[in-house]
Amino acid sequence: MKYRTLTGTGISVSNLALGTMGFGTETKEAEAFAILDRFVEADGNLLDSSNVYGAGASEELLGRWFASRPADVTNRVVLATKGRYGTGLDTNENGSSRRNLSRAVDASLARLGRENIDLYQLHGWDPLTPIEETLGFLDDAVHAGKITYIGLSNFTGWQLQLAVSTAKAMGLQLPVTLQPQYSLIDREIEFEIIPAALYNNIGLLPWSPLAAGFLSGKYHKGEAWAEGTRAGAGNPMNEHIFGAFAAKNQNWDTLETVRSVAKNLGATPAQVAYSWIGNRPGVVAPIIGARTLEQLEENLVTADLDLGDEATAQLEMVSAPTPNDYPYGPFGVRMRRRYVESSNQPILELF
Repeated sequence: MKYRTLTGTGISVSNLALGTMGFGTETKEAEAFAILDRFVEADGNLLDSSNVYGAGASEELLGRWFASRPADVTNRVVLATKGRYGTGLDTNENGSSRRNLSRAVDASLARLGRENIDLYQLHGWDPLTPIEETLGFLDDAVHAGKITYIGLSNFTGWQLQLAVSTAKAMGLQLPVTLQPQYSLIDREIEFEIIPAALYNNIGLLPWSPLAAGFLSGKYHKGEAWAEGTRAGAGNPMNEHIFGAFAAKNQNWDTLETVRSVAKNLGATPAQVAYSWIGNRPGVVAPIIGARTLEQLEENLVTADLDLGDEATAQLEMVSAPTPNDYPYGPFGVRMRRRYVESSNQPILELF
């Protein structure tokens, strides 16, 4: 495992983060404990959860794991969790209000059996709560010792910039991370979200780097989704996601290139997809999933896998997002450029 600085902080984290969304639900306790033990044994130290994963089951399982392991093991862990979405029916058990987040943080700490959360992330944008209220609470929680750093998840570019600019103007804690959906299949965040993150020195912790399993190599164009896979498990949301992926020919071309690169390197398609995203600009650590210990062992190889320049270029080309001409296509990009020698260039050449 390699280490990187958690952007904007002084702590080091592993270049793979272990996602725990299915712990306590899809992955039962004994298997989850084995996965956690092996991840830490392999020098992984960044764990990611949320209050809504399994309606709290993921955090509760992590709490039991922390309680059952010696301090010299658990003290190495950099723990990240999230709040914003509710686990009950109360209309106020949702959103990023001071009231809801205060209760959510305390509930997460209780489930985790900890006094502090290393990285507390807003799980999504709240259009109803003033950002000043949300940031004010998070700053108070830092000063109270309940959380150490704050992060964002699923924010658009303008939302990220508003959060950062408001925090700076008010002298509050700045977010240090953004957790976006990002993969070889989902690269549209490169238009504005990643530039906003890079400009503000915010590190990326991509979720779904395998595009919900599409890049695992288990799927083939024109074939029915196999039972036991995410697409074939009868989950309506997964079926919708895969239907959208399958409808785009470029995605299948990308998958075939991933398979080809994997074959040449003696790797698996999943390892190639993880390695690609783990080395993108601004990425601190992709969030890897593992329902079994066997899957974790396969994914751990990614931490040290080097694709090489040629393979990386092939993947970049086949998966490149293709926007319309404005605002993200060639014409729109030209409209935002400025050159030192532009005084010698007639403005009409831009059009």
